[in-house]
Amino acid sequence: MHANRKSMFALIALAISAFAIGTTEFISVGLLPLIADDLHITVRTAGLTVTIYALGVTIGAPILTSLTGSVPRKTLLLWIMAVFIAGNSVAAMSHGITLLLTARVISAFAHGVFMSIGSTIAASLVPENRRASAISIMFSGLTIATVTGVPLGTLLGQQWGWRSSFIAIAVIGLVALVANALLVTRELSSGTRTRMSDHSKLLSNSRLLLAFTITALGYGGTFVVFTYLSPLLHEVTGFGAKTIAAILFVYGIAIALGNLIGGRAANRNPLKALLYMFAAQAVVLLLLAVAAPFKGPALIVIFLMGLLAFMNVPGLQTYVVILAERFAPKMKDVASALNIAAFNAGIAIGAYVGGIVAEQVGLVHTAWVGGLMVAAAAVLTRWSGAMEKRDQLADGDKAQKMTA
Repeated sequence: MHANRKSMFALIALAISAFAIGTTEFISVGLLPLIADDLHITVRTAGLTVTIYALGVTIGAPILTSLTGSVPRKTLLLWIMAVFIAGNSVAAMSHGITLLLTARVISAFAHGVFMSIGSTIAASLVPENRRASAISIMFSGLTIATVTGVPLGTLLGQQWGWRSSFIAIAVIGLVALVANALLVTRELSSGTRTRMSDHSKLLSNSRLLLAFTITALGYGGTFVVFTYLSPLLHEVTGFGAKTIAAILFVYGIAIALGNLIGGRAANRNPLKALLYMFAAQAVVLLLLAVAAPFKGPALIVIFLMGLLAFMNVPGLQTYVVILAERFAPKMKDVASALNIAAFNAGIAIGAYVGGIVAEQVGLVHTAWVGGLMVAAAAVLTRWSGAMEKRDQLADGDKAQKMTA
C-alpha cells in the first residue's frame, strides 16, 4: 500500500510537469494576435512560434534522448525541467521574434525528452498490467492543460500582456521541478546511451516503423479537422464566438476523460483497444462531415470526437514500449522518443492537410479527410495485430521443439 502511494505521488509529479509542458505547447495559439501586435509582425510570422515548437519536438526528441541515454533518469528529469524553466523565462524576456523563436526551441527540446523518458519512467513505477494506466495519468497533465492551462494562460495574456503567460508557465515549471525532486524515486532503471547510428536500427525494424506510422496517422488524423474546428463551428455550424469558446472547453474535458479511459482499455491488449478506438474515431469524423451544418447533432459528434482524440495515446506509447522491449531492449527510451516525434509529425501533417482541404474544397471536408487518415491507421493496426498472432504461434512452435 505504501509503495502504491509513493508511485501515485510520483505519477502526479510527472503529470504536473506534463501540464506545464502541454500549456506552453499550445499557449501560442491563443497569444498569436497579442504577440503580433506587440512585436509589430504579421500573425503568420507569429505563427512560427507554433511551427518551430513542433519541429523542435519532432527533431529534438529522438536526438537528445539518445545523447542523454546514460544520464540517471531522475537527474535527467530535473535537468529537463530546469531547461524548460529557462526556455519560458527567455520567452518572457523576448522583445523580438528571433529571441522568442529561440526560446520556443529550447522549451521544445525539453518537451521532447520529457515525453520520451516520462512514459518509460511512468511505466516503471507500476506493475506490468498497469503500465498503460500509469502512462495515461502522466499524459492527463497534457490533456488537462488543453482544458484549463491554455484558456487561463490566454486570459492572463490578454489582461497583463503575453509575456505574463510565459512567466506563469515558468512558475508552474518550477513547481514541477520541486515535485519531481521530492516525489520521484532515484531507484529508476538507468537509461543506456546510444549512438545516432542506432536510430537506423529502430527505423529499419518493420514492426516499430509500422507502429510509428500508426501513431502519426491515428493521432494526426483528428488534427485535420481539430486545427480548424473553431472556424468550422462558426462558418458551417453557425455558432457565435462565446459559444465556440464554451464548446472548446467541453471538448477539452472530453479529451481528458478519453485519455483516462484509453489507459484502462489498453492495459491488457493495447492493439485490440487501439483497433476499436481508431474504428470508432473514423466513424465519428465521417459523421461530423454530415452533422456539421446542424447544431444539435454537431455538438454530440464533436464531444465524441474529443472523447476519442487522445484515447489512443496510452495504447500507442505502451505498444511501442512493448515492441522496443522485444526488438531493441536497450533503446526503449529512444523508441519512445521516436513515437513522440511521430505524434508531432502527425499533428503537423494533419494541420497541413487540413489547411489545404479547407482552402481548396471547404472546411466541412476536413472531417471526412481526417476520418480516412484514422481509418488507414485502423487498417494498419489490424495488420500489426495479425503479425503479433503470427509471432505468438512461432514462439509456441519453438517452445514445443525445445521441450520435445
